[in-house]
Amino acid sequence: MGVLARVLEEAGIATVGLSLVRRQAENIKAPRFLHCEFPLGRPLGKPRDPVFQTDVIRRAFALLDRSDVPVIEDHPQVIDDETEAPATCALPPRHDPDAHPAVDEALGLRPAYNRQLAASDGRTAVGRVGGADEIGGLIERMVVLAENGDLAKAGFDALSVRAAAQDIRAYYEEAGLALSDHVPGARRIETWFYTRTETGPILHSVSHKLKAAGEDRSTWYYMLPSTQQR
Repeated sequence: MGVLARVLEEAGIATVGLSLVRRQAENIKAPRFLHCEFPLGRPLGKPRDPVFQTDVIRRAFALLDRSDVPVIEDHPQVIDDETEAPATCALPPRHDPDAHPAVDEALGLRPAYNRQLAASDGRTAVGRVGGADEIGGLIERMVVLAENGDLAKAGFDALSVRAAAQDIRAYYEEAGLALSDHVPGARRIETWFYTRTETGPILHSVSHKLKAAGEDRSTWYYMLPSTQQR
């Protein structure tokens, strides 16, 4: 970002960026940064709060007139998020006692996922290796992988297993948004998925199993976000 900003500045185009990690902004040395002490992933601070978000944007644009670059201004408000505290999302009751609990749980979340899909005008992060209809099957394969650590037996390779984990996580997090009665703190839905559902711990087990099986670090480490590594 810093390199691009400098290229644009040399072409006579003033630039400004939003920073969430001050040390990175200092190292990048881009011409202008508004540093926002907000949760990662929320550069405008507060979801569904256009007044606050507009204030952030206006403060950033106000730096465009500054010529004493590089400059970093701090947004006056700090937003502290309880990232490690899971969101409160009521899971559906068991429907099929013959199905694996994680698969049954995922299928029970489909109405919530559909509600969130409609609320977001059809936008979803699910679809790297399969859509919502394939989530149950992907979880079944993850259960097999968690038991034996053999990618081939579960029908995965190093790339597809990571993509499948991302699809499963996205499906749960989008369903969780529909189940929550408010906009949860950043990453709290993530924490809910990995600590409060049947499926989250399976992905932990898969990551550990692949590590024990000697798979490349890029395969097992990126099965989980860095905030959920144990």
